[in-house]
Amino acid sequence: MTISVLLVDDHLVVRTGLRALLGTQLDLDVIAEAASGEEALAAAERCSPDVVMMDLALGAGMDGIEAIRQLRRRSPQPAILVFTTYDSDADIVRAVDAGAMGYLLKDADPEEIFGAIRGAIQGRSFMSAPVASRLFQQLRNPDEVLTPREAELLSLLIEGLSNRELGKRLFISEATVKTHLAHIYAKLGVDTRGAAITTALRREGMR
Repeated sequence: MTISVLLVDDHLVVRTGLRALLGTQLDLDVIAEAASGEEALAAAERCSPDVVMMDLALGAGMDGIEAIRQLRRRSPQPAILVFTTYDSDADIVRAVDAGAMGYLLKDADPEEIFGAIRGAIQGRSFMSAPVASRLFQQLRNPDEVLTPREAELLSLLIEGLSNRELGKRLFISEATVKTHLAHIYAKLGVDTRGAAITTALRREGMR
């Protein structure tokens, strides 16, 4: 299966570099580029990509957050991954709230980028390691609603790991992973992975 990708960034050099990087993977195909939010909406409607890689700062006109919001209003597809230099708590929450499935920093390793794109097609959320690590440090506070183990599992969930991968990382069974997830969902009042991530970010003051 080939995954079609739309690149959205107002810097040509970034788009060119990312296109070259993704071009090294046989299953990833950059089918369009856009330099603005408006161009992104038009390209998505024209080409129907599987994944959109979206920068947040797009110069004049519509910014990345609004472009994500508009894309999501039009269709549940494509999967949208933020690809940016901005890593503030407010930007992260706004992007997830708007409908982004992942949040990648531009200094991410190539394998991290490839994995995020492939995971997005499977409905898996992903955040760059520094973002996930910061969330874990905040969630591990013993006075908070989640236990240390639940906080650790949630931080790994943000990295886009499957239940099987979570079990291997934590040295527990998939059944135990599912039990922990059920407890996390119940405590946060949600029923999906994406909602758990968003709610955790909000509760930890990441605005």
